[in-house]
Amino acid sequence: MNDFYENHHKKYFESTVSSDPASFLEPFVKFLSPLATILDIGCGSGRDLLWFSQHGFKPTGFEQSPSLVQLAGEFSQCIVIEGDFSIYDFSKLQFDALSFVGSLVHLPKEDLPKVLASVCRALFSGGFIFITMKEGIGTFTGNDGRVFTLWSQKDLNKIFADQLLQILDFSRQPSKIRSDDVWLGYVLRMRDTIYPT
Repeated sequence: MNDFYENHHKKYFESTVSSDPASFLEPFVKFLSPLATILDIGCGSGRDLLWFSQHGFKPTGFEQSPSLVQLAGEFSQCIVIEGDFSIYDFSKLQFDALSFVGSLVHLPKEDLPKVLASVCRALFSGGFIFITMKEGIGTFTGNDGRVFTLWSQKDLNKIFADQLLQILDFSRQPSKIRSDDVWLGYVLRMRDTIYPT
């Protein structure tokens, strides 16, 4: 799937960079301390990185597409790490919060618990997580061939409970880019967990 974003990086950048993320990021950042560090996973165009930075936080991007890494870094003036979140060793990082805005939409349902457990290694104990997922049943294939995994609130709630993630805030919003899409937004807090070494 990364080939799509690499091959269409300019079009993707232009289609996402100008939408205002305030409506879904404000409920998240109200839980954060001033100057909190945030890892924006799948940061894409860097739109949210810039917003976080402008609101007094210290964001770092994480993106798989090399071309988007460059564009996001230039646009936001933030550090952007190039990597694949499905295999990256997040235990080397430490952040106050994680942001997954649309970045898990292509992940098969069975892979979500493993990815969450892996990426949460980058969180300080008691850290915060923001996740948005597309609402629906099964999967959806777009005109461009991308396959999206759709979620119900019930299924996500169970996975978060199994991962010892406490739900602090929930929202349901239509997409700012595609009016037919509905996003489920969660602010989560990681309960104190000791990971095996």
